[in-house]
Amino acid sequence: MSRDVCKRWVFISKKGYQEMDEVIQSSVVTKLKGVSVTNTTESGLLVWGPEDYVIPPQGEAVLFIITNFIETPNQRLGYCAESPSVLNGNCQNDEDCEEGRMVVAGHGIMSGRCLRENENATGSCEILSWCPVERKSKTHGSVLTNAENFTMYVKNFIQFAKFAFSKSNVLETSDKSYLKKCRYDQELHPYCPIFRLGDITRQAGYNFQDMNTFGGSIGIMIEWDCDLDKGYANCHPRYHFTRMDVGVSNHSIASGYNFRHTRYFNNAAGERCRSLFKVHGIRFTVMVHGKAGMFSIIPTAISVASGLALMGAGAFVCDMILLYLMKKRDSYRERKFEGCRSKHKSTSKDVSEEDDRI
Repeated sequence: MSRDVCKRWVFISKKGYQEMDEVIQSSVVTKLKGVSVTNTTESGLLVWGPEDYVIPPQGEAVLFIITNFIETPNQRLGYCAESPSVLNGNCQNDEDCEEGRMVVAGHGIMSGRCLRENENATGSCEILSWCPVERKSKTHGSVLTNAENFTMYVKNFIQFAKFAFSKSNVLETSDKSYLKKCRYDQELHPYCPIFRLGDITRQAGYNFQDMNTFGGSIGIMIEWDCDLDKGYANCHPRYHFTRMDVGVSNHSIASGYNFRHTRYFNNAAGERCRSLFKVHGIRFTVMVHGKAGMFSIIPTAISVASGLALMGAGAFVCDMILLYLMKKRDSYRERKFEGCRSKHKSTSKDVSEEDDRI
């Protein structure tokens, strides 16, 4: 019984007869599709395409999709009051605003003046900055309301150099319309690399609407576990989706994912201006893992020899335990050597009879 278990473990479960290559060479290309419309006080009516809401737009393995934003429009370089929410920018008099000193966690450099509405109020230091400074307003909901219907195309090429084996996660077909109409399904369309964003977050265990206001981070794992003895057609990609910022409450100060970026332009007077965007959204990270195995005589011989040696060593260890460590070791020892003694007596008797005949 133990021999059967050992053989099954070595040759089937662990594929001890195969040479393995766990160094997977991978390339990932991503592409987003989907259009949304926003109409805000600051920007008016805007149409958002992938070139607007995907950062970076080149289609890399790590990308950020904007689902919400707060805009501070038409900033110009000049002097203005620091934001009251910046503690190091508050002041009571000009001495609190040392000229040339940078405001810690603020927006600019102090000019030396303290700006106050009246003598009893706490003022804000005047700074050289892009004015007006960033608007501080709460995010109440998603601006790109239909972002969950956007689609992501994840094209993955892999190669196992040891076996000169390469493959893609895209179905090999002559139907040019296939990628335009298919959506990924583990059973029906495992080689369709187009995913709806809402489906990705759902398979990660979360509702897209719970993430699009403040953002989050999603990992897309592509796993290739290839038994090349079964042929090219039996090497398939498997997808796993997980939320990377798990354990963070939506009410925590560390929840969500956001950063700032700007768009520069010249106004009608020819002045250099910019619009500042604090964007919230979902960060997607595509990670590829895998291994491949193929029959080889060398690991087969090593596995067989190791199994045989292991079985011999196991019998020896069991004998030592039964002979010297068990409570009934004397009984076991008598039974183990009883056959040997009987055989020895029989041999001695035969020799004695032979001597008598001589």
